[in-house]
Amino acid sequence: MSELWDLVDETGRPLGRTHRRDDPAFPEGAFHLVVSVCVVRRDGRVLTSRRAAVKDWPLSWEFPAGSALAGETSRQAAVRELAEETGVVVDPAALVLVGRVREEQALFDLYLARVDDPAVVPDPAEVSEAEWAPVDTVFARTAAGEMAGPWVRRLRELGDTLRALIRS
Repeated sequence: MSELWDLVDETGRPLGRTHRRDDPAFPEGAFHLVVSVCVVRRDGRVLTSRRAAVKDWPLSWEFPAGSALAGETSRQAAVRELAEETGVVVDPAALVLVGRVREEQALFDLYLARVDDPAVVPDPAEVSEAEWAPVDTVFARTAAGEMAGPWVRRLRELGDTLRALIRS
C-alpha cells in the first residue's frame, strides 16, 4: 500500500484532506510536506547519502529526506525519515529549521541537527551508501550534477543559510 499524505495549502495550513502517493491526479492548489535533515558532527562534516539504484534519481547524493505521512508534523517526519534511512536518531526538539522551499506539489522543509558521532546504518532499500563530508563537497556535487535533481533549487535557495548555521 502506498503512502498517505496530508494535504496543506501554500502556507502549510492543513486542508483536512489526504492524498495517496501513487494516485495520478494531485489536487490543484494543494501541497504535501517533504522534509530533510542535514546532520552535522562536531567536526563540521555533514551526513550525505546516496540514493538506492531502484529509486528516482538513482545513485544521486542528497541529505536524508522524504514525505511526511498523514498525521505527522514536519519535525516528526524529519526524525522518522532520518532514522529509517540512516539509523541516526535525533530529538525533534533539537532540529533547527533552515528554511522552507515551495515546490510544484510540495513544501520542502530542511532542518539541521547537531550530533556527536552516531553510528550510521543505511537502509539498503533507500540508501546505497552514506558518508560524512565537508559541506563544500555537497555544493561541489550540486554543481557537478551529482546531487538528486530537486536539491539544485533547494540548495540554491537555502544554501547560504545552511552554511551559516553549520559554521555557527
